Amino acid sequence: MSRALLSSLLAGLILLSPCAVRAQALQDIHVLSSLSGSGAFLGKQSHDTLLLAEKYLNDTGDIHGKKLRFVFHDDQSNPQIAVQLLGEVMAAKPAIIMGSNIVATCSAMQPLLAQGPLAYCFSAGQQPPRGSFMLSAGASTLSQTVALVRYFRLEGWTRLALISSTDASGQDGDRNMAETLALPENKDVKLVVHPHFNLSDVSVAAQIEQVRAASPQALIAWTIGTPAATIFRGYAQAGLAMPVGSSGGNMTYAQMKQFASFLPKALYLVNTEWTAAGDARLKLDGRVAAAQKIYYAAMDAAGRKPDAAAVVSWDPALLLAGALEALPDGASAEAVRSHLAHFKGAGVHGVYDFEKEPQRGIGTEDVIVTRWAPDQDRWLAVSQPGGTPLE
Repeated sequence: MSRALLSSLLAGLILLSPCAVRAQALQDIHVLSSLSGSGAFLGKQSHDTLLLAEKYLNDTGDIHGKKLRFVFHDDQSNPQIAVQLLGEVMAAKPAIIMGSNIVATCSAMQPLLAQGPLAYCFSAGQQPPRGSFMLSAGASTLSQTVALVRYFRLEGWTRLALISSTDASGQDGDRNMAETLALPENKDVKLVVHPHFNLSDVSVAAQIEQVRAASPQALIAWTIGTPAATIFRGYAQAGLAMPVGSSGGNMTYAQMKQFASFLPKALYLVNTEWTAAGDARLKLDGRVAAAQKIYYAAMDAAGRKPDAAAVVSWDPALLLAGALEALPDGASAEAVRSHLAHFKGAGVHGVYDFEKEPQRGIGTEDVIVTRWAPDQDRWLAVSQPGGTPLE
């Protein structure tokens, strides 16, 4: 794969030279990752994807003559440990770092980054302040919520129920739903009931009964991982049959397999354009399709299937590597931040425009609603980018 092709995929940013990688020279990028703890189902996947990205980038070029190497640090999905590790990494004064995987750890890290380094968080739920030294991967949870509610509304489901957790992810979901329902397009959409539950709860039977009593047309379960399973299990035990929507963070094959016995029959999950790779029904930018072809080939070669946890770190790796090569060797955190703030191009998630979507580059127009198809063991796109149902 030539650097010219990679340049066309990322609009001229990634221009790594085709010279041989010098094994003795390394460009280290430190990665704080949830390799254990509650976020491990995300952290391990992003870790493995970064290793694939490392191989791809080193096979196709170098960064000022240096070989790329990701250096991993396990924050155990614990905010306190993440802060401690960040302090240790910052002692070496790196211009950039990557991670972590969940809102709680990224939020804990952010106050320490007032003067850099530039950190690329892998959680879509993280909402970095505009102009800050933190970027967030993929479409925001707000963009996901807007697309999901748009899809439900256009399908005629306007009486909605929302169950959310009381942690940072759930609180983020509450804010997103309030902002989404305030949009003029959703003037006829009503949230008829909104119970909460604690992450330590082993049952949400009481909350499910509140939902049943309110007679919604669809339920949104806004949390990820094991707490989402608690909602799905309660839904199944209560014999409910309404459509269920949830965060794209739940789009992992491991979860679909683990939760198979109690997943809703009509389960809708939202994520970016990687979910529609190869689907001729969708109108994808040609550059996005080309970037997806490279990513899927790397995954196929490794015997892996792309899902939300596996894909989230791919584009950030290429974007940061490209920025380092485009800038002078030893560029500062400020230089990298300024460079990416004006970046426009394409990746597996969609068409990037950091001027339009500060801190993440991807917006609602890159979000696709999918439905889990257990008989095919995959997610099927049911909307165009943005949430409009497919004809």
